[in-house]
Amino acid sequence: MPSLFLHCRPGFENECAAEVQERAAARGVAGYCRAGPDTAFVNFQPHEPDDAVTLYQALALSELIFARQWFVVTALCEGLPPTDRITPLMQAIRELAVPIAQLVLEAPDSDEGKQLAALCRALERPLYEALRRAGLQAPALGAARCHLCFIRGDVAYVGYAFPANSSPWPMGIPRLKFPRGAPSRSTLKLEEALLHFLDEREREMLLQPGMTAVDLGAAPGGWSWQLVRRHLRVTAVDNGALAPALLDSGVVEHVRADGFRYRPPKPVQWMVCDIVEQPIRVADLAARWLAQGWCERTVFNLKLPMKKRYAEVRRCLARIDEVLRQAGVDYRLQCKQLYHDREEVTVYAWRHG
Repeated sequence: MPSLFLHCRPGFENECAAEVQERAAARGVAGYCRAGPDTAFVNFQPHEPDDAVTLYQALALSELIFARQWFVVTALCEGLPPTDRITPLMQAIRELAVPIAQLVLEAPDSDEGKQLAALCRALERPLYEALRRAGLQAPALGAARCHLCFIRGDVAYVGYAFPANSSPWPMGIPRLKFPRGAPSRSTLKLEEALLHFLDEREREMLLQPGMTAVDLGAAPGGWSWQLVRRHLRVTAVDNGALAPALLDSGVVEHVRADGFRYRPPKPVQWMVCDIVEQPIRVADLAARWLAQGWCERTVFNLKLPMKKRYAEVRRCLARIDEVLRQAGVDYRLQCKQLYHDREEVTVYAWRHG
Protein backbone atom coordinates (compact mmCIF):
# COMPACT_ATOMS: atom_id res chain seq x y z
CA MET A 1 0.00 0.00 0.00
CA PRO A 2 1.41 3.46 -0.87
CA SER A 3 3.14 5.37 1.92
CA LEU A 4 5.39 8.42 2.31
CA PHE A 5 9.17 8.30 2.77
CA LEU A 6 10.66 11.32 4.55
CA HIS A 7 14.38 12.09 4.86
CA CYS A 8 15.45 13.87 8.05
CA ARG A 9 18.49 14.54 10.19
CA PRO A 10 19.76 11.52 12.18
CA GLY A 11 18.42 11.73 15.72
CA PHE A 12 15.34 13.75 14.71
CA GLU A 13 13.19 10.84 13.54
CA ASN A 14 10.70 11.29 16.40
CA GLU A 15 10.26 14.99 15.62
CA CYS A 16 9.78 14.26 11.93
CA ALA A 17 7.26 11.52 12.69
CA ALA A 18 5.28 13.61 15.17
CA GLU A 19 5.11 16.49 12.72
CA VAL A 20 3.93 14.51 9.69
CA GLN A 21 1.30 12.71 11.77
CA GLU A 22 0.04 16.03 13.09
CA ARG A 23 -0.08 17.57 9.61
CA ALA A 24 -1.80 14.48 8.23
CA ALA A 25 -4.44 14.45 10.98
CA ALA A 26 -5.19 18.12 10.30
CA ARG A 27 -6.06 17.07 6.74
CA GLY A 28 -8.17 14.10 7.79
CA VAL A 29 -5.52 11.46 7.07
CA ALA A 30 -4.89 8.87 9.78
CA GLY A 31 -1.84 6.65 9.85
CA TYR A 32 1.26 5.59 11.73
CA CYS A 33 5.02 6.03 11.38
CA ARG A 34 7.92 3.62 11.32
CA ALA A 35 10.97 5.48 12.57
CA GLY A 36 14.10 3.85 13.96
CA PRO A 37 16.62 5.82 16.04
CA ASP A 38 19.40 7.47 14.01
CA THR A 39 18.12 5.96 10.74
CA ALA A 40 17.61 9.44 9.21
CA PHE A 41 14.24 8.58 7.71
CA VAL A 42 10.58 8.12 8.58
CA ASN A 43 8.00 6.02 6.74
CA PHE A 44 4.44 7.29 7.17
CA GLN A 45 1.83 4.63 6.44
CA PRO A 46 -1.77 5.86 6.07
CA HIS A 47 -4.59 3.50 7.02
CA GLU A 48 -6.41 4.04 3.72
CA PRO A 49 -4.81 3.00 0.39
CA ASP A 50 -5.23 6.32 -1.44
CA ASP A 51 -4.31 8.62 1.44
CA ALA A 52 -0.54 8.72 0.78
CA VAL A 53 -1.13 10.37 -2.60
CA THR A 54 -3.91 12.53 -1.15
CA LEU A 55 -1.62 13.81 1.61
CA TYR A 56 1.28 14.40 -0.79
CA GLN A 57 -1.00 16.52 -2.98
CA ALA A 58 -2.53 18.43 -0.05
CA LEU A 59 0.64 19.11 1.95
CA ALA A 60 3.67 21.06 0.76
CA LEU A 61 7.16 19.94 1.72
CA SER A 62 7.87 23.57 2.64
CA GLU A 63 5.32 23.24 5.46
CA LEU A 64 7.33 20.46 7.11
CA ILE A 65 10.14 21.55 9.41
CA PHE A 66 12.05 18.33 10.00
CA ALA A 67 11.63 16.60 6.62
CA ARG A 68 14.34 17.55 4.10
CA GLN A 69 12.95 15.52 1.21
CA TRP A 70 10.05 13.14 0.63
CA PHE A 71 8.41 10.94 -1.97
CA VAL A 72 5.38 8.71 -2.43
CA VAL A 73 6.39 5.08 -1.93
CA THR A 74 4.83 2.65 -4.39
CA ALA A 75 6.99 -0.40 -3.68
CA LEU A 76 9.44 -1.81 -1.15
CA CYS A 77 11.92 -4.07 -2.92
CA GLU A 78 13.41 -6.57 -0.50
CA GLY A 79 15.85 -9.37 -1.07
CA LEU A 80 17.45 -7.69 -4.09
CA PRO A 81 20.01 -10.15 -5.49
CA PRO A 82 23.54 -8.69 -5.61
CA THR A 83 24.03 -10.23 -9.05
CA ASP A 84 20.97 -8.51 -10.59
CA ARG A 85 19.30 -5.64 -8.75
CA ILE A 86 18.25 -4.00 -12.03
CA THR A 87 15.50 -6.45 -13.00
CA PRO A 88 13.38 -6.20 -9.82
CA LEU A 89 13.95 -2.45 -9.57
CA MET A 90 12.82 -1.96 -13.17
CA GLN A 91 9.70 -3.99 -12.47
CA ALA A 92 8.87 -1.64 -9.58
CA ILE A 93 9.56 1.41 -11.76
CA ARG A 94 7.20 0.11 -14.47
CA GLU A 95 4.42 0.06 -11.89
CA LEU A 96 4.81 3.74 -10.93
CA ALA A 97 2.08 4.80 -13.40
CA VAL A 98 3.47 8.36 -13.68
CA PRO A 99 5.77 9.79 -16.37
CA ILE A 100 9.41 9.84 -15.22
CA ALA A 101 11.84 12.56 -16.23
CA GLN A 102 14.66 11.84 -13.81
CA LEU A 103 16.03 9.02 -11.69
CA VAL A 104 17.29 9.71 -8.16
CA LEU A 105 19.31 7.05 -6.37
CA GLU A 106 19.87 7.87 -2.73
CA ALA A 107 20.27 6.52 0.78
CA PRO A 108 19.42 8.01 4.18
CA ASP A 109 21.89 10.45 5.75
CA SER A 110 22.88 7.91 8.40
CA ASP A 111 26.13 6.07 9.03
CA GLU A 112 24.64 2.99 7.35
CA GLY A 113 23.29 5.07 4.49
CA LYS A 114 26.64 6.67 3.74
CA GLN A 115 28.07 3.19 3.12
CA LEU A 116 25.55 2.73 0.30
CA ALA A 117 26.72 5.74 -1.73
CA ALA A 118 29.05 3.64 -3.89
CA LEU A 119 26.23 1.21 -4.69
CA CYS A 120 23.98 4.08 -5.78
CA ARG A 121 26.67 5.46 -8.07
CA ALA A 122 27.32 2.03 -9.58
CA LEU A 123 23.64 1.44 -10.37
CA GLU A 124 22.85 4.86 -11.82
CA ARG A 125 24.11 4.37 -15.38
CA PRO A 126 22.73 0.81 -15.84
CA LEU A 127 19.33 1.92 -14.56
CA TYR A 128 19.19 4.92 -16.88
CA GLU A 129 20.10 2.64 -19.78
CA ALA A 130 17.35 0.20 -18.75
CA LEU A 131 14.88 3.12 -18.55
CA ARG A 132 15.86 4.22 -22.05
CA ARG A 133 15.48 0.74 -23.51
CA ALA A 134 12.08 0.34 -21.85
CA GLY A 135 10.92 3.74 -23.14
CA LEU A 136 10.02 4.87 -19.63
CA GLN A 137 11.98 8.12 -19.48
CA ALA A 138 9.81 11.08 -20.47
CA PRO A 139 11.69 14.38 -20.00
CA ALA A 140 8.45 16.37 -20.17
CA LEU A 141 7.84 19.51 -18.16
CA GLY A 142 6.26 18.57 -14.85
CA ALA A 143 7.12 14.88 -15.07
CA ALA A 144 8.04 13.15 -11.82
CA ARG A 145 11.37 12.10 -10.39
CA CYS A 146 11.67 8.41 -9.66
CA HIS A 147 13.25 7.88 -6.22
CA LEU A 148 15.14 4.70 -5.38
CA CYS A 149 16.23 4.90 -1.76
CA PHE A 150 18.40 2.07 -0.49
CA ILE A 151 18.27 1.39 3.24
CA ARG A 152 20.36 -1.77 2.80
CA GLY A 153 22.18 -3.28 -0.12
CA ASP A 154 19.25 -5.62 -0.72
CA VAL A 155 16.37 -3.32 0.30
CA ALA A 156 15.15 -0.20 -1.50
CA TYR A 157 12.06 1.98 -1.36
CA VAL A 158 10.77 2.90 -4.83
CA GLY A 159 8.49 5.86 -5.48
CA TYR A 160 8.08 9.26 -7.05
CA ALA A 161 7.91 12.97 -6.30
CA PHE A 162 7.13 15.96 -8.49
CA PRO A 163 9.63 18.84 -8.72
CA ALA A 164 6.99 21.36 -7.61
CA ASN A 165 6.61 19.60 -4.25
CA SER A 166 10.04 18.24 -3.41
CA SER A 167 13.59 19.40 -2.87
CA PRO A 168 15.73 19.85 -5.99
CA TRP A 169 18.60 18.06 -4.21
CA PRO A 170 18.84 14.29 -3.52
CA MET A 171 17.87 13.69 0.12
CA GLY A 172 17.30 17.45 0.34
CA ILE A 173 21.04 18.06 0.73
CA PRO A 174 22.74 20.80 -1.32
CA ARG A 175 26.39 20.01 -1.90
CA LEU A 176 28.11 23.17 -0.72
CA LYS A 177 31.86 23.62 -0.40
CA PHE A 178 33.33 25.59 2.46
CA PRO A 179 34.35 28.84 0.75
CA ARG A 180 37.97 29.90 0.98
CA GLY A 181 38.30 32.96 3.17
CA ALA A 182 35.13 32.46 5.19
CA PRO A 183 35.77 32.99 8.93
CA SER A 184 33.84 29.94 10.16
CA ARG A 185 31.91 26.90 8.96
CA SER A 186 28.69 28.50 10.17
CA THR A 187 28.79 30.45 6.92
CA LEU A 188 27.36 27.36 5.19
CA LYS A 189 24.19 27.60 7.29
CA LEU A 190 23.29 31.00 5.89
CA GLU A 191 24.37 30.05 2.37
CA GLU A 192 22.06 27.03 2.47
CA ALA A 193 19.25 29.11 3.96
CA LEU A 194 19.45 31.61 1.10
CA LEU A 195 19.43 28.77 -1.43
CA HIS A 196 16.56 26.98 0.27
CA PHE A 197 14.19 29.84 1.08
CA LEU A 198 14.83 32.06 -1.97
CA ASP A 199 14.71 31.11 -5.60
CA GLU A 200 17.19 32.57 -8.09
CA ARG A 201 14.94 35.51 -8.99
CA GLU A 202 14.33 36.35 -5.34
CA ARG A 203 18.03 36.23 -4.55
CA GLU A 204 18.67 38.70 -7.35
CA MET A 205 15.90 41.04 -6.21
CA LEU A 206 16.32 40.83 -2.44
CA LEU A 207 20.11 40.65 -2.11
CA GLN A 208 21.22 43.53 -4.28
CA PRO A 209 24.54 45.38 -3.82
CA GLY A 210 24.18 48.32 -1.48
CA MET A 211 21.30 46.87 0.51
CA THR A 212 21.69 47.00 4.28
CA ALA A 213 21.84 44.23 6.85
CA VAL A 214 22.49 43.70 10.54
CA ASP A 215 24.18 40.52 11.80
CA LEU A 216 23.42 39.98 15.49
CA GLY A 217 26.00 37.88 17.31
CA ALA A 218 28.24 38.15 14.28
CA ALA A 219 31.69 37.07 15.53
CA PRO A 220 33.80 35.76 13.96
CA GLY A 221 31.75 36.70 10.91
CA GLY A 222 30.60 33.60 9.04
CA TRP A 223 27.14 34.99 8.33
CA SER A 224 28.40 38.51 7.64
CA TRP A 225 30.77 36.99 5.07
CA GLN A 226 27.82 35.64 3.06
CA LEU A 227 26.25 39.09 2.96
CA VAL A 228 29.51 40.82 2.11
CA ARG A 229 30.12 38.47 -0.83
CA ARG A 230 26.79 39.72 -2.19
CA HIS A 231 27.95 43.32 -1.65
CA LEU A 232 25.47 44.23 1.08
CA ARG A 233 26.45 46.83 3.67
CA VAL A 234 26.61 45.02 7.01
CA THR A 235 26.50 46.15 10.61
CA ALA A 236 28.10 43.30 12.54
CA VAL A 237 27.01 43.38 16.18
CA ASP A 238 29.09 41.42 18.68
CA ASN A 239 31.39 42.09 21.63
CA GLY A 240 33.78 39.54 20.15
CA ALA A 241 36.35 40.07 17.43
CA LEU A 242 35.58 39.87 13.72
CA ALA A 243 37.81 38.38 11.04
CA PRO A 244 40.13 41.18 9.83
CA ALA A 245 39.24 40.52 6.18
CA LEU A 246 35.64 41.52 6.87
CA LEU A 247 36.70 44.85 8.30
CA ASP A 248 39.01 45.38 5.34
CA SER A 249 36.12 44.90 2.91
CA GLY A 250 34.93 48.46 3.42
CA VAL A 251 31.26 47.45 3.74
CA VAL A 252 31.26 46.15 7.34
CA GLU A 253 30.82 48.24 10.45
CA HIS A 254 31.67 46.42 13.67
CA VAL A 255 29.51 47.50 16.62
CA ARG A 256 30.65 46.08 19.95
CA ALA A 257 27.32 45.55 21.68
CA ASP A 258 24.93 42.92 23.00
CA GLY A 259 22.78 41.65 20.13
CA PHE A 260 19.70 41.61 22.35
CA ARG A 261 20.13 45.27 23.25
CA TYR A 262 21.22 46.71 19.92
CA ARG A 263 18.77 48.93 18.01
CA PRO A 264 19.51 50.09 14.45
CA PRO A 265 19.61 53.86 13.90
CA LYS A 266 17.41 53.35 10.84
CA PRO A 267 15.56 50.39 9.28
CA VAL A 268 17.50 47.81 7.25
CA GLN A 269 16.49 45.29 4.62
CA TRP A 270 17.86 42.24 6.48
CA MET A 271 18.57 41.07 10.00
CA VAL A 272 20.36 37.75 10.48
CA CYS A 273 21.09 36.07 13.78
CA ASP A 274 22.92 32.93 14.86
CA ILE A 275 23.17 33.72 18.58
CA VAL A 276 23.53 30.73 20.91
CA GLU A 277 20.71 31.44 23.35
CA GLN A 278 17.40 30.05 24.54
CA PRO A 279 15.25 29.66 21.41
CA ILE A 280 12.28 31.55 22.85
CA ARG A 281 14.49 34.59 23.47
CA VAL A 282 15.77 34.53 19.89
CA ALA A 283 12.23 34.10 18.56
CA ASP A 284 11.06 37.06 20.61
CA LEU A 285 14.03 39.14 19.41
CA ALA A 286 13.36 38.41 15.74
CA ALA A 287 9.64 39.08 16.13
CA ARG A 288 10.42 42.44 17.73
CA TRP A 289 12.66 43.46 14.82
CA LEU A 290 9.85 42.72 12.37
CA ALA A 291 7.13 44.23 14.54
CA GLN A 292 9.03 47.48 15.05
CA GLY A 293 9.92 47.71 11.37
CA TRP A 294 13.64 47.62 12.13
CA CYS A 295 14.06 45.10 9.30
CA GLU A 296 12.03 43.87 6.35
CA ARG A 297 13.33 40.30 6.39
CA THR A 298 15.14 38.07 8.83
CA VAL A 299 16.91 34.72 8.89
CA PHE A 300 17.73 33.27 12.31
CA ASN A 301 18.44 29.97 14.02
CA LEU A 302 16.66 28.46 17.00
CA LYS A 303 18.95 26.19 19.02
CA LEU A 304 17.22 23.03 20.28
CA PRO A 305 19.19 21.36 23.06
CA MET A 306 16.08 20.26 24.99
CA LYS A 307 14.21 16.96 24.82
CA LYS A 308 10.86 18.28 23.56
CA ARG A 309 12.34 19.85 20.44
CA TYR A 310 9.28 19.90 18.22
CA ALA A 311 7.16 21.34 21.01
CA GLU A 312 9.76 24.06 21.56
CA VAL A 313 9.78 25.00 17.88
CA ARG A 314 5.99 25.26 17.93
CA ARG A 315 6.17 27.43 21.04
CA CYS A 316 8.67 29.76 19.38
CA LEU A 317 6.64 30.07 16.19
CA ALA A 318 3.51 30.76 18.24
CA ARG A 319 5.36 33.51 20.07
CA ILE A 320 6.39 35.13 16.78
CA ASP A 321 2.80 34.96 15.58
CA GLU A 322 1.53 36.50 18.83
CA VAL A 323 3.97 39.44 18.70
CA LEU A 324 3.34 40.23 15.04
CA ARG A 325 -0.42 39.90 15.27
CA GLN A 326 -0.52 42.23 18.26
CA ALA A 327 1.54 44.72 16.25
CA GLY A 328 -0.83 44.40 13.31
CA VAL A 329 1.96 43.16 11.01
CA ASP A 330 1.07 40.94 8.07
CA TYR A 331 3.94 38.49 7.70
CA ARG A 332 5.05 35.22 6.13
CA LEU A 333 7.31 32.60 7.70
CA GLN A 334 9.09 29.40 6.75
CA CYS A 335 10.99 27.10 9.09
CA LYS A 336 13.24 24.18 8.17
CA GLN A 337 15.94 22.04 9.71
CA LEU A 338 18.57 22.43 7.01
CA TYR A 339 21.41 20.03 6.29
CA HIS A 340 24.06 22.34 7.79
CA ASP A 341 21.96 22.89 10.91
CA ARG A 342 22.71 20.70 13.86
CA GLU A 343 20.60 20.77 17.01
CA GLU A 344 18.70 23.72 15.57
CA VAL A 345 16.26 24.91 12.93
CA THR A 346 16.42 27.92 10.61
CA VAL A 347 13.58 30.43 10.30
CA TYR A 348 13.00 32.86 7.45
CA ALA A 349 10.35 35.52 8.11
CA TRP A 350 9.38 38.74 6.36
CA ARG A 351 6.90 41.58 6.48
CA HIS A 352 4.29 41.04 3.76
CA GLY A 353 2.68 43.87 1.87
